[in-house]
Amino acid sequence: MPPIRRALAALLLIVVACGGCDRTPSTDRDAPPKLPAEAVQQLVHDLRRNDLAGYARHAVPPALHDRLEIAWREGRTTWPLTELPLEDRLPGFLQALAAPGAEKKLQAVYQRQFAGAHTELRSAAATLGLFATQYVRSEGDYSDEERDHYAQLIGAISAWGQRAPLGDPKRARIAIPQLAAAARQTGLTGADALRLTGMARSLERLGPFFGRFKQVLVSYGLDVDAGLDRVEATLAEQTGDSARVRLRYTIAGQPIDAYVRVERLDGRWYLSDVLRHAEAEATRPLDAGSAHPTAPAAATAP
Repeated sequence: MPPIRRALAALLLIVVACGGCDRTPSTDRDAPPKLPAEAVQQLVHDLRRNDLAGYARHAVPPALHDRLEIAWREGRTTWPLTELPLEDRLPGFLQALAAPGAEKKLQAVYQRQFAGAHTELRSAAATLGLFATQYVRSEGDYSDEERDHYAQLIGAISAWGQRAPLGDPKRARIAIPQLAAAARQTGLTGADALRLTGMARSLERLGPFFGRFKQVLVSYGLDVDAGLDRVEATLAEQTGDSARVRLRYTIAGQPIDAYVRVERLDGRWYLSDVLRHAEAEATRPLDAGSAHPTAPAAATAP
């Protein structure tokens, strides 16, 4: 699949689990949240600032975080990137963008395959949205809350893709060099760079890249940060160390109303689904292959 085609697929679905802008230190937000909704808001703040390392630190207990770091260096996982759609293609995406002369090559691919293809791209966005929605509703390792939340998100992003100017060559001429420069700055473009760099350092280096990616999306009419800024997390119900939090926000002009389950471990609240996925990644055997149950394999470009 051409690199730019992977990029267009990612434009449609990348915000399922990630967002943010320029990263700033998260030490002021490291205090354990005392309430379930505060734990959710802490992760939202991490994503808003594109502090992926902070997100990983806050999303799981310290012992599990250490196990994930070991699994990352052993090549068994790239959690929390496994929460992203198309995460298995991220290394290749970075390499393609950072390659010498990538700007010229990718621009040529874009001009040949996508420039002015507004009707085809809008049709592809609709098809991707339908395919991905069907997948998360019936396949994969998702809880009921995840299926509902992700289906809403995919619907909103698919609708955006059907009206976004993805075929505008002027925007592409600006976007491609920005993404190429950001990819090179990560220093994570080698074949085994993520594993060798380790989880914490890799996530720190990826923060500015995702920040630039989100800025590019704004030029196409998708402001992820604006949606994250307006996330409302409120307690819906709580029984002892288990709770349910309601999430309300707007993305791509569409209101999202969903629920997440949280649980308290050693006095700190965590998202139950994130814990479940992280535990699975920490125990993943080395020979399990590259497919991750949390990454919807159906969400690929045609």
